[in-house]
Amino acid sequence: MKRLLVIIFSLISVSTLVFPQNININGRFSSSVYSFQRYDTAQASNNYLSAYQMLILNLNRGNVALHSYMNLENDLATKIDGTPRMSFYNLFLEVRNLFNIANVKLGRQPLFNSVAGGIFDGLNLDLKKDAYKFTAYYGGNVPAYEKLEVTNDFAHNFVLGGKFTTDAIKNFQVDLSYINKNYQPEPYWATRLDASLNPIQVLIENNSCQYQFASAEVAYNLQNKLSINTRYDYDLNFNTTSKVELDGTYNPTKKFNLDFYYNFRAPEIRYNSIFSVFDYGNTQEVEVGAGYALNKIFTLSGRYGDVVYQDANSQRVTIGINSNYGSFSYRKTFGYAGELDALSLYGAYSLLQGMLTPSLGLTYTKYKLSDSDAANDLAAIIADVNVRPLNMLSVDVQGQYMDNKIYRNDFRLFLKLNYWFNTNF
Repeated sequence: MKRLLVIIFSLISVSTLVFPQNININGRFSSSVYSFQRYDTAQASNNYLSAYQMLILNLNRGNVALHSYMNLENDLATKIDGTPRMSFYNLFLEVRNLFNIANVKLGRQPLFNSVAGGIFDGLNLDLKKDAYKFTAYYGGNVPAYEKLEVTNDFAHNFVLGGKFTTDAIKNFQVDLSYINKNYQPEPYWATRLDASLNPIQVLIENNSCQYQFASAEVAYNLQNKLSINTRYDYDLNFNTTSKVELDGTYNPTKKFNLDFYYNFRAPEIRYNSIFSVFDYGNTQEVEVGAGYALNKIFTLSGRYGDVVYQDANSQRVTIGINSNYGSFSYRKTFGYAGELDALSLYGAYSLLQGMLTPSLGLTYTKYKLSDSDAANDLAAIIADVNVRPLNMLSVDVQGQYMDNKIYRNDFRLFLKLNYWFNTNF
């Protein structure tokens, strides 16, 4: 990572000489404190007070930018193993509109992919011309807790892929993509028996595990009346369909909409993983729903879903009302996945031209795994006050309460300070 940092900051220095524009610095600083109590044994408990300092910092000069996103976690009371901990979620150089066709990113950056997304350390190249766009990326997997380190084994711990997108056909967008992501499991020592049945220590070193998928997506949108999105994922390692997904919305009038969702899903199993030897079943899911706007403030909604497992089914029903000030919903689940009844209420209202925004969330859930099991219940409350004396400054104070058979009268306190900044020099 040190070499990567040297390259990034060297390129930034060169850009300041090549491009005469002013430098823009913007981002957000957030400081949070989280307090809770935990019983480490049945008789002894400890109070914990954790602090989080988050910084998003962006430097822009012309078409060159340096993006960073980092977080420092520490304990102010009882110590937790592994803290203090510094995590780097983003740290990359971006050059936009290079030769009027390309965008380039170098460093630790996000990867948006429904199969194996996240962040990686490497290179991303976007090429766009008229209605066609091509993206390619390659890099190493990020270590645990997003440490500022780069893998030393790119051969077995990497991500590689690309995506082609076009909207040349009216009302359609087509995406074709490929991803290959390898994971190198950490070796570990374990106790095993030798030929004489004596316990010995053995170093376990597993082979690299891999995801390798090809995907196709087609989206259709007709003048905000009809929207349909489809997706197909194919597992190249197991030579089988991994996922088929379809969702759509139809708006016959401005007040009324119909929704439809379907998916077929096989479990995502890493190649060379021990889990690939188990017998598993695929699932299918269908859900239909509708919404009706009573007026400019209130909208009624309802959904019904059915999940088909290998030898059983599970159903769910959700009804609710949404408004500009909050929402109320009731959900019932029954069948193979268990029985559940859940009520949720959430509301928020801004006062003094947005300077003060209190909010309150309540939920009550009653659930059991089968008809013969005893029912359990859970109650939770979240109360929050957001204070924004200035556009660039806000403070949140939140109390969280939960009560069920595992967490009796569990209360937690969360305090957060946000500061936005944007300056030029």
